[in-house]
Amino acid sequence: MPLIAHNKLPSFARLADEGYTILQEGRAITQDIRELHIGLLNMMPDSALQATERQFLRLIGESNKIAQIYVHPFTLPELERGKETKAYIKEHYESFENIKKEGLDALIITGANVIDPDLTKNAFWKPLQEVLDWSYNNIASTICSCLATHAYMEFHNNQKRHLMKNKLWGVYKHRVLDRYHPLVKGMNTIFDVPHSRNNTITSKQFEKAKMKILVAGEKSGVHIATSADGFRIICFQGHPEYDTVSLLKEYKREVALYADGERKKYPPFPQYYFNKDNEKILKAYKQSVKQKKTLPSFPEETLEPLLENTWRDSGRAIISNWIGLVYQITNIDRKKQFMNDVNKDDPLGLKS
Repeated sequence: MPLIAHNKLPSFARLADEGYTILQEGRAITQDIRELHIGLLNMMPDSALQATERQFLRLIGESNKIAQIYVHPFTLPELERGKETKAYIKEHYESFENIKKEGLDALIITGANVIDPDLTKNAFWKPLQEVLDWSYNNIASTICSCLATHAYMEFHNNQKRHLMKNKLWGVYKHRVLDRYHPLVKGMNTIFDVPHSRNNTITSKQFEKAKMKILVAGEKSGVHIATSADGFRIICFQGHPEYDTVSLLKEYKREVALYADGERKKYPPFPQYYFNKDNEKILKAYKQSVKQKKTLPSFPEETLEPLLENTWRDSGRAIISNWIGLVYQITNIDRKKQFMNDVNKDDPLGLKS
């Protein structure tokens, strides 16, 4: 399903340079192929806005090569932004009002920067509720990622997330628990997923909310769960969209925070992410940081070639299945939620 470069979003050109299939709109309109319109509510802070945008575009674009996919990025004006990011959003992003007017087939909602541990006191809380309410009643399926999952569970199911004793940070093994659900069809029964979070929604909470748990890990907990209807809301607690270097860059930021005195302890390694060669280099770097008054240059270029990606195929598979299912049940008129014969309380026909 090739992405359509229907505007001048810089990420399209960057992905094309990386070798991804990006179809120009002029060519797309000459092809007699069904198009899909997927929204991307990007709530990430300025420093991560474009990187997150590219990560999800890659994941969507790699899914398969059948339909033409229009991605419509938008954000919440209530979120605090810097001058440059405001200008970027104004030029390349759409408004939620226009999104509602034109309609969508599917939606992905990213995480966000939390200012207050109480989610209800953050600037995104009320406007995110509006988006979730609208999507549940107007879009075939919505994926909530990380913080968006926690917000949905509290807002819609009255299940508040819990602060964990230690941050869940690394790449963890997961098992498919419901092998018959179409979302996980054809996937490996065991696969890796990156996580980076301080809070969690437990399996008991998902079960209490009558959610369907599809994928979970012994150390990471629930990764994928769906709303009771099986498809209209899909919750991710992990990050299948992460690039190979995402956790490395996060580790680098944590080291910098330690060097600046904003973090008391030197950061531990993300679990099950670095190999022995990486760790040897980073242990030597740690000694260098502690011995010098100024932060030495981080050995990112040396470390990157040694990193392994063990989650990309499974991430592609789940998104491919998701898009394929949306394609089958969404109305050709993107202002309508489903085809006329689809039961909104059982859109995939799982109960029949």
